Amino acid sequence: MKATRFFPMTATLVSLILLLASCGASRTAVASGEGRSTGPDDPSGFVVLTDVVPDVLLEMRYYSTFNFVGTRVDGYDEPIALMTREAAQALKEVSDEAMSLGYRIKIWDTYRPQMAVDHFCRWGENVSDTLTKRYFYPYLDKDVVFDQGYIARRSGHSRGSVADLTLVDMKTGRDLDMGYGFDWFGGESHPDYKGITEEQFNNRMLLRNLMLKHGFLPIEEEWWHFVLKDEPYPDTYFTFPVRDLKKR
Repeated sequence: MKATRFFPMTATLVSLILLLASCGASRTAVASGEGRSTGPDDPSGFVVLTDVVPDVLLEMRYYSTFNFVGTRVDGYDEPIALMTREAAQALKEVSDEAMSLGYRIKIWDTYRPQMAVDHFCRWGENVSDTLTKRYFYPYLDKDVVFDQGYIARRSGHSRGSVADLTLVDMKTGRDLDMGYGFDWFGGESHPDYKGITEEQFNNRMLLRNLMLKHGFLPIEEEWWHFVLKDEPYPDTYFTFPVRDLKKR
């Protein structure tokens, strides 16, 4: 048998191979849209949620006028949902399991730019504007919204890995009855509030358990609000507006 001859690789050849591999990896990352945000105005680490979770239903409240502010909120340029790539992938798992049980998830809000939070704050400071009181805070005086935590100067939504959502029955096309609706200011919105029917409480727990199972954490004040446990940008509050990432 003829012996096979091996030749040592020169430093130049090694460098060339590494360069080609690097270029190939870069092209793959660009083609798949993968990247990582490097600052608060950089959406590289975000995706359009419906690109990852095509079965999700959207009712983007802050793009509409049906919200506690009573007008479209600053920074919501389009009625779409943006999330960090990691949160969107986890929400895909929630959606898949929910559909296997006969439900679809409906999104009210995900990523919220800081300019929207600032808009909320201006609304909260204007105590004479009570246009939406009967729909969202009938039992509260508006001057307590900061002290009681309903409005804050910063929001976890601005970190890109939070979802405000509910479940929709696929047979009826209706939202599950959770007792009180999205953005209701009051103790009635607490997930463990007992002043609702057994069915309403069980619906809240169904949503809660689905989200917990797939890596999200709840908060004590809002049954609809969940944050990805291992959020990729825990210290960054993003500022870019909500619009199609392809248009940037």
